[in-house]
Amino acid sequence: MTGVHAARWPLIATLGITQVVGYGTVFYSFSPLMQPLQQSLSASKGVVVGAFSFALLLGALCAVFIGKMIDKHGGRHVMALGSAAAGVLLVALARVETVQALYLVYAGLGACMAAILYEPAFAVLTQAFGTNARRAITALTLIAGFASTIFWPLSQYLIGALGWREAVAVLGVLNIVVCVPLHLLVLPGSPNRNPGVLASVAQRGHSLGEALRSPSFYLFAGAMICNGLIFATMSVHIIPILESKGVTPLQAAGVAALIGPMQVAGRVLEVTVGKGLPIARVGIISLSAMPVALLILLAGSAGSWMLVAFAVLYGSSNGVFTIVRGAMPAELFGREHYGAINGALTAPYLFSHASGPILAALVWTIAGGSYSAVLVTLATIALMGLGLFATVSRNSGGAMVR
Repeated sequence: MTGVHAARWPLIATLGITQVVGYGTVFYSFSPLMQPLQQSLSASKGVVVGAFSFALLLGALCAVFIGKMIDKHGGRHVMALGSAAAGVLLVALARVETVQALYLVYAGLGACMAAILYEPAFAVLTQAFGTNARRAITALTLIAGFASTIFWPLSQYLIGALGWREAVAVLGVLNIVVCVPLHLLVLPGSPNRNPGVLASVAQRGHSLGEALRSPSFYLFAGAMICNGLIFATMSVHIIPILESKGVTPLQAAGVAALIGPMQVAGRVLEVTVGKGLPIARVGIISLSAMPVALLILLAGSAGSWMLVAFAVLYGSSNGVFTIVRGAMPAELFGREHYGAINGALTAPYLFSHASGPILAALVWTIAGGSYSAVLVTLATIALMGLGLFATVSRNSGGAMVR
């Protein structure tokens, strides 16, 4: 890929593998686990979803601290420790017998997510690649986009074949035997001190305090919050939403599994067709597709092409915005304090992750068990996010440093 030095590909490939495993085992596994957890713990959907939301809340609280640690010390030990802890906690999840224990385990998993998912990986790549970080982030997300495609069906299969407890234990072991050694062996042990990277940093190096005084910070954070509400809600509720259209659980998993390849397809378009576009314009295009996708899903039914069309548009939109989310902070505020600034942006984003599934469950309950009301709400939020991002794009003048 243009702008990505060949010697750096092992770093991108390593993070790609660990992102697939990390997202697949810790984040995407929750949707297929939701019903077995309800049955095993005799808990309501709201109570079980609340544990996942609590995890995201704890992750939000840890985001700035972890970003600062990576700015100062690099990502090797931070991400390795996060993967090790995630593995141990998933094995512990296989043994929970009470709601209290469920919340305790997911609290720990929330802190782990802040240390092993996209945000710390983006910080590592920004340190390593400097002005070429956008291309590196795109390459990473091309690989990581398969996490849901692999792990939604895999989790369903393991639960059916082994039972949910044994399935979760297997997912935990994957973090320990795959991610921990890869992080320790390949990730830089300290921030990149290459003169070329430092020169690019010196050009624009806003501190966290300066970023927090900028209106662009809050406009972009607002757009991220809207996107996070939608993404978290769909990640948790996608299977029951599709089942409400009259499809079987297996068919629902199949449609949901299309989202991952469509994320990758969107990212391929970004790196080919969209490579010459400013990142702000790429963001507007991706966010414009989101409300359309949700309204198509609202109108769709079992056996309808609309369900596939939804997966194509939703996956592409979300896939491209992940690149925007990783590249935009450096474009707006520079790279020297990227970890801390991105952590500050990630905190409200993860708060939205925490509240999204609960908000959807509340709307679902008020609407008498109708997911149509949930989809209308999400489409409205998508339009708000587009408006906020368009405003920060205009404020930046579309001339941010590439």
